[in-house]
Amino acid sequence: MAKVKFILKEPSSKNETLIYLIYNYQYKRFKYSIGEKINPKYWNAKNQRAKESKNYPQYPEFNSRLDTLENGLNTAFRKLLNDGVQPNNALLKQEFEFELSDKVLKQRKKTLFNFISEFTEESKTIKQNSTICVYNTTLKHLKNYAEKKNRSVNFENINLTFYVEFTRYLSQELEMSTNTIGKYIKTIKTFLNEATERGHNTNLEFRKSKFKTTSEETDNVYLTTKELKIIEDKDLSNKPNLEKVRDLFLLGCYTGLRFSDFTQIKQENIIEAKSIIQIRTQKTNEKVSIPIHSIVKRILFKYNNAIPKPFTNQIMNKYLKEIIERCEIDTPTEITTTKSGVTLKSTVPKYKLITTHTARRSFATNLYLADIPSISIMKITGHKTEKSFLKYIKVTQEQNADKLLNHPFFN
Repeated sequence: MAKVKFILKEPSSKNETLIYLIYNYQYKRFKYSIGEKINPKYWNAKNQRAKESKNYPQYPEFNSRLDTLENGLNTAFRKLLNDGVQPNNALLKQEFEFELSDKVLKQRKKTLFNFISEFTEESKTIKQNSTICVYNTTLKHLKNYAEKKNRSVNFENINLTFYVEFTRYLSQELEMSTNTIGKYIKTIKTFLNEATERGHNTNLEFRKSKFKTTSEETDNVYLTTKELKIIEDKDLSNKPNLEKVRDLFLLGCYTGLRFSDFTQIKQENIIEAKSIIQIRTQKTNEKVSIPIHSIVKRILFKYNNAIPKPFTNQIMNKYLKEIIERCEIDTPTEITTTKSGVTLKSTVPKYKLITTHTARRSFATNLYLADIPSISIMKITGHKTEKSFLKYIKVTQEQNADKLLNHPFFN
């Protein structure tokens, strides 16, 4: 006999997680996000209800809503059978929502803008500040677009027409680059996927192939081992701030860690017995183990294994450009960007393109050129596929040819 079950989306989570309604009937499976969330520590998996705990005083009302949902789905299923209609997921969902239209569903109707604001607020405890900044900026652009173009922007309006008009607005009126536009479209799709999971959105136009995240290859650079040696040997003792930034940057160049990680290395991350650094990355929450390079060892010794307090990423980037310029690493480098649909090319000295993230890219590229297997490098960088990894590293055609010359096939 068909029976309603409630399960948690992430039962091991330390934070609130969504609840799914599961209904197995006639060899079919109906899954529905009810829009309710609960911290797993207040959930009774056996009873499939909130625990009757004084630490969760809202449990009576919460469980009452689950009872209403369960009764509503059972009623919807019986009605279809009584009417001589063979149930399927689409019909069951339609009848279920009709049954609850005056009881539950109307209570959780909300606008896209309200949902984005609430989702952004709850994400502050689990997302990086940079991600929260992108969320807020995306909402700002959506609101400005709606006002300037006199358009309604809500769940039901997000379709291919919106996509064309909004990307044109970002490109032509705000003169954004292709990759920046792609970043905002990707963020909108994140919002809509989450809203769909929670039952707030039923419009799936955003999942069509033409509603795509645009991108173009960026002109990121890396620093060769010879250039890193020049940076390492540069006397900056009369500029303590620059010296500290240089040392922190080299840590990134020889560990492959992101700025948020190589600036947070602590004594407990250094496993001297094995000569490795073990750290759990902030962005992906993955634990990585990195062999300690001799240069990393020297820097750690210099600061007694206590990494100096870093500057902000923005200030680090400013100082880095000054450091690299002092090192006369100024090879003319062509960069290409697309703005307002126009491709623009310009040439700048290499030092102007250096940022803290150049450290990670340099690490990956130099290890690849040293014939270290891609899979070993990816264990540190966190790339999931070799295809994405090879896009990340910066190897010229000439460098690739030189690398192949040492392969047995060409000997």
